[in-house]
Order: sequence, then structure tokens, then C-alpha cells
Amino acid sequence: MGPYEQHILPRLIDLVMRNKEATRLRASWIPKAKGDVLEIGIGSGLNLPFYGSQVNRVFGVDPSHALRRMVPQPPGHTASVEFFTQPAEQELPLADASIDTAVITWTLCSIPQPAEALRQARRVLKQNGQLLFIEHGRSHDRSVEAWQDRLTPLWKRIAGGCHLNRKVDDLIATAGFRITELKTFYIVGPRFVTYTYQGIAQPS
Repeated sequence: MGPYEQHILPRLIDLVMRNKEATRLRASWIPKAKGDVLEIGIGSGLNLPFYGSQVNRVFGVDPSHALRRMVPQPPGHTASVEFFTQPAEQELPLADASIDTAVITWTLCSIPQPAEALRQARRVLKQNGQLLFIEHGRSHDRSVEAWQDRLTPLWKRIAGGCHLNRKVDDLIATAGFRITELKTFYIVGPRFVTYTYQGIAQPS
């Protein structure tokens, strides 16, 4: 891993993900979390201030040590926060059916094996648990899709493995979830990177 990936990219990710639209969506969805929470791709902790008093503990997974060091101390939330610096695809040190809410925000695009990460979330979620997700991915517009496919090989190299063209709802459903609420739309910005999926899913 070179200087760009170690030092520059983590700061760019943190800066970009502080934008007004991302903050607005976090404020709408993250307070729905409750109980013990697994957050896959916790990054620099931008979701932490939005967890409500109904959250007991947060287990954050992210292999980036650079982003982990950016999490403020205290991390902006009164519940205890524990970090796992491992790839999300690896087996998590959590018991089966022990988590009430799994949270994934702008993360599935860059995980090398997103299906495996989602299966880990499915394994640790209680049967009546919920998956909250906000992700960007494959557009429903053919012209935008075409550009996403063209740009993804280069985009992955400069954006930490980020794929522009993953179909998020299909990934979630294939991993053993039933999507109970789904909204798709463009947020402000270039269309090839701003087609957004947000919603709730439950173990099927």
C-alpha cells in the first residue's frame, strides 16, 4: 500500500462523506437503529453522532487503520463503541443472532466480496433484527449504467476499490435478506456516482 492509499485517500474519503446530502441521509436513517448495532464500514465514525439513546453498543468494522484514527474521542455517542479492524468478509467475533441492527452506509461499493460481508451481517443478526442501508450503486438509467460500467475500472484505482455499478438491492436479497423498504434516487452530484439506494431489510 503506497502513500496515496495510506495517507491521502482516507482523508479524501472522510472529507467527501461529510457533504450535506450524506449528512441529511444519515440524520434520517441512522436514528432508526436500536439495541446492539453492527456497523460495517464504520470508517471515521461519521454515523456515530446520529445513534439515539435506544442503542446500547456499537461494534464497528473497518480494515482502514487511517480512518479508524480519525474517529473523534469520545466518538460522539454515549453507548460503548468497539472496533474490529478486519475485512468485513472475514468471520466477525460476534455470536450468531446476537445483533439487533446492522448498518451499512456507502460501503458495499468498495468491499472486495460484498456478498460475504452481507452474509456475516445476516449471521449475527437476530431473526427479528434489521439491516439499515444507504449505498450508491447501479443506476436504472441505461445511459448512466453504460458510463458506470466504462468508468468503474479506472474509478476503482483512484477511489479505494469503489465500484460504481453494483446493484445494491440484488446483493442484499441474494445474501439472505428480505427488503421491506427501498427508495432509489439521485442525490446532488454527477449521476454516475450519486444513484442512491436506501432502505431497511430483515433476515429472510
